[in-house]
Amino acid sequence: MASIKINSLAKTYDNGFQALQCLSLDIDPGSFTVILGPSGAGKSTLLRTINGLETATSGTVCVSNLQVNKQNLKSIREHVAMVFQQFNLVSRLSVMTNVLTGRLAKRHSLLSLLYLFPKEDYAIALKALERVGLEEKVWHRADKLSGGQQQRVGIARALAQEPLAIIADEPVASLDPRSSKEVLTLLRDICREMNITVVASLHQVDFAREYADRIIGMNAGRIVFDGPPSAFTSSQEISLYQHETMEVKEDAKMALAYA
Repeated sequence: MASIKINSLAKTYDNGFQALQCLSLDIDPGSFTVILGPSGAGKSTLLRTINGLETATSGTVCVSNLQVNKQNLKSIREHVAMVFQQFNLVSRLSVMTNVLTGRLAKRHSLLSLLYLFPKEDYAIALKALERVGLEEKVWHRADKLSGGQQQRVGIARALAQEPLAIIADEPVASLDPRSSKEVLTLLRDICREMNITVVASLHQVDFAREYADRIIGMNAGRIVFDGPPSAFTSSQEISLYQHETMEVKEDAKMALAYA
């Protein structure tokens, strides 16, 4: 299990956009945390700083007391797995080979380039595929699977890393409601049964209320709500997304003005 400690985290991009503003947060090990907020709130930036895909402008991120920085990046990538919105699979490769890429951080770079893996890795990958219910699809091409199945391959790849934490950036945004529930149920069960810390960003408030142990609401790079799903009321939901609604109205006004 991994605890995640974020202290005074800020991120400003080269174009001057301030994605995160002095954000501090502690995430308990083995918990399922959902980040909610409108587009541009900083959700993806926050998640990407946790596994080192983005470099913070200031502040610190620590995963199990290991600070996320260039010196520790290899160790962070070994312990923190990522599940992506668009699956990030190699479509022409088999399901098994895609899952085996979750072992790359633990193997020699030359062997990784040649997709050469020891028997131990195949056993780990097969176990991960069994965990997500895709053992019968082992040698199918990834692009022959449905969207929900492809995301389950992405989760199996994350499990093959043997991670302490899984970061999921909009993992169901490309899926239909049935597949979304299957994927979120799988992530929640993995969190509870395997004691893997899960942090996921979502747009669907109903899913957050159903699956999360804790909801963190973000807007304009700041935390505006932090608590259990039962405390995230309808009025707080309206307040969280109000800024986005105002922006949509302003865009509509401008469109009418130029129509």
